[in-house]
Amino acid sequence: MQPTHYFRLRKHDGHSVFPLIKNLPAEIVEQFECDHQYISHIAKAYDLSWQAVQKGYIGKAETYTQFENVPVVDNYRFARKYFSSFWVFYVLMVRLFCFYNPITEILGWWKTRKVMRSNYLETPLVYSDYDTFKSELIEQKPFVSVIIPTLNRYPYLKDVLSDLEQQDYTHFEVIVVDQSTPFQPEFYVNFQLEIQVVHQEEKALWLARNRAIKMAKGEYILLFDDDSRVDKNWISEHLKGLDFFKADLSSGVSISEVGAPTPAHYAYFKISDQLDTGNVLLKKDIFKAIGLFDRQFEKQRMGDGEFGLRSYLAGYLNISHPYAKRLHLKVGSGGLRDMGSWDAFRTNSLFEPRPIPSVLYYFRRYWGNTAARWSLLRTVPLSIMPYRFKGSKLMMIVGAMVSLFIFPLVVFQVFKSWRLAGKKLDEGALIEKLEVGSKK
Repeated sequence: MQPTHYFRLRKHDGHSVFPLIKNLPAEIVEQFECDHQYISHIAKAYDLSWQAVQKGYIGKAETYTQFENVPVVDNYRFARKYFSSFWVFYVLMVRLFCFYNPITEILGWWKTRKVMRSNYLETPLVYSDYDTFKSELIEQKPFVSVIIPTLNRYPYLKDVLSDLEQQDYTHFEVIVVDQSTPFQPEFYVNFQLEIQVVHQEEKALWLARNRAIKMAKGEYILLFDDDSRVDKNWISEHLKGLDFFKADLSSGVSISEVGAPTPAHYAYFKISDQLDTGNVLLKKDIFKAIGLFDRQFEKQRMGDGEFGLRSYLAGYLNISHPYAKRLHLKVGSGGLRDMGSWDAFRTNSLFEPRPIPSVLYYFRRYWGNTAARWSLLRTVPLSIMPYRFKGSKLMMIVGAMVSLFIFPLVVFQVFKSWRLAGKKLDEGALIEKLEVGSKK
């Protein structure tokens, strides 16, 4: 269903993220919905394992290292329970197109037509001890380096730094890599913060973040954006979450409107399947182990996604933290919007590559060409419609239909992106190592 999803890949040690259900505590398994309608006992166990990850199990249980095939009808049952009917039909079409047995596929799809979409995420796992947890890590007061790259956003950066002045956790520094034109050093004078400001003439986001990480004195790196607002307990919540789960990374939640509720799939603790460099706390040692950000993504998209996947494959635990919130204003100018590509799949003109070449570089490097092609088939037709219609199923369907009418143009855009991504693959990753003990 998701050809280029983190959890489709096994980690370097051969393990997946999905726990063997027989090894989970009984009080955890009791909170899952055991589906006895599967033909295969293996499929039933896989379903429970899926629920464990999606509902927020974060533990030390042994995980699957390989998966067996299950009956086709069980696959369709699973798909109908956890994905929209549109994507179930999409899977049917893909499998028929790939010359799977059409009778078996159509029967599997038809026999499961009455299966209802599960509402299992309405009852995620609850970590009741978290609220009263006293963090030894916070009491130890580790030094945190808050890193903010900025470009032509001084009015918004003022609020960002003001929020940091109000933090209830105070043992931190702020490193701002300012790429603004004109550069205004006097802007930083009156803030009551331990702050380092670097003027970087080259407008390059990943260069800026890598540069700041090298400078950082902290044991922990907190990556932040220049168009965000946070509450006074933002830093302390990130640290508390790391300590409670003995995790390596804490990925906070981003909300785009004042007063908006936390999105349902981010409203509880779980193993994170993404990394947002606008709101994530992580151990600096991770950069020492797996390197800095890949500069193949410079002025393009998914550099943070690539690093998140790299850390996942290396075995680091990244939690999705519902209480470490930020309001992401998504300002219409400055930042990545001035550097190049803001949206991964939507182009600014007819003859630009679709998707952004760095996206295909990322897909092809980690999942291979076949999975990348399936991902294109899933994402490109829907990207024809503007971003503001992203949440509308009707407009997405319209976009898919429009893409058929402009098929030659779409093929040209995709071919151009594939060729440019190939050049990146030929050149290889541009990942600089962070020297052990580096604090320069």
